[in-house]
Amino acid sequence: MTDQKGIVRRIVTGHDVDGNAIFTEDGNAPSVHDNPKRVGYYLTNLWITDETPAKINNNPDPTSRLLELIPPKNGTVVRIVEFGPEGEWTKNLSASDAQVAFGALGTEKASTFKEGGHPLMHRTETVDYALVLEGEIYIVLDKEEKLMKHGDFLVERGTNHAWSNRSGRPCKMLFVLIDGEFDLT
Repeated sequence: MTDQKGIVRRIVTGHDVDGNAIFTEDGNAPSVHDNPKRVGYYLTNLWITDETPAKINNNPDPTSRLLELIPPKNGTVVRIVEFGPEGEWTKNLSASDAQVAFGALGTEKASTFKEGGHPLMHRTETVDYALVLEGEIYIVLDKEEKLMKHGDFLVERGTNHAWSNRSGRPCKMLFVLIDGEFDLT
């Protein structure tokens, strides 16, 4: 990773025509997105799988498709997200702003905005692995929250949640999202 916003070096392996292991890519991850309603937010998709088991082949870069917050059905997405510090812009977000913010991520329906709660609360049918790479951030749930710092790891299982960076400095996180299905029995 570098200090440039959203820039991550991505190295990809594959096979040559004789079946030998080779490097097929080595450069900046090409899928970097900001968000018009979230100041200092950068999402870098690193890889996407479309099914489980994942096909191992030399197909084109799966991150070149339209941005989606959630992974494909039975698939995964790996990304790094940089969360800028929250400020006045957070206090002024409305329900429609939250829908625009999640619409920029490919799904307005993830937003679970409620007056008095964090404006970027959301929920998806995924199991998410989240690792803090730099900085600190709060994971906010319906009735409680926890501060996560560098090296902390979270398993988020389809809960209503938001990410709140109150530190005054950017926070970078690695996420692996796995397609899921609610079964609350």
